[in-house]
Amino acid sequence: MDDSGPERRGRTHDAEGARKAILDAAEEVFAEHGFDGARVDAIAKLSGYNKSLIFQYFGDKLNLYAEVLRRADKQGSELQGQVFAPLLVDATIATDAGKFRTFLETAARALFDYMAKNPRIARIFLWEQAEGWQTYAKIASRLDTEDIAQFEEVFARAKSAGLLRPNVEPLILIIMAMQMAMSYLTSGPLYQTLLPGREAFSPDVLERGRELVVDFILHEMLIDT
Repeated sequence: MDDSGPERRGRTHDAEGARKAILDAAEEVFAEHGFDGARVDAIAKLSGYNKSLIFQYFGDKLNLYAEVLRRADKQGSELQGQVFAPLLVDATIATDAGKFRTFLETAARALFDYMAKNPRIARIFLWEQAEGWQTYAKIASRLDTEDIAQFEEVFARAKSAGLLRPNVEPLILIIMAMQMAMSYLTSGPLYQTLLPGREAFSPDVLERGRELVVDFILHEMLIDT
């Protein structure tokens, strides 16, 4: 596509629409090739906007990558806000065994569902994992860490109330659960290869996979499970 000017052929350039198209394309290319393998040329071609506009908006490939993850982080924060909403109206959730168990179940299911609805983000994180999180470490300071502080506060209260195993590190378990969800949701071709003729991603199978993640968190965190 010949797109050497600030306008796309046939219509006036729309800054907000252009940024979204570029971020969508970048997310797809980063998911397919990882950060090192992704090419800005490919992102430009897929988005329909030229490289000069991409660099004008985002500076360089690393900044573009950071913006892709910042957008995903914002979406995750919105989901987290829904998970944490009950805590704002009921301060006893973090100290009541039954209520806290329900809170953990809700959080674990929300985490799995987020990964299921955002497979490209899951693939990007799997690339990071395979490459030792080197690129992520370069941009981590640009991402919102408020959600981590919220979780730590809730878990500290639950631990003080005697609801958590004494030696547990809750955030590490949450990250492990996220990795379990990512691995499960991106391994369809492997399952089909090893288990030919079986349905690996029917609604019932996905539900069981989600509950395995939930059970892992509950069993490893809570004292009485």
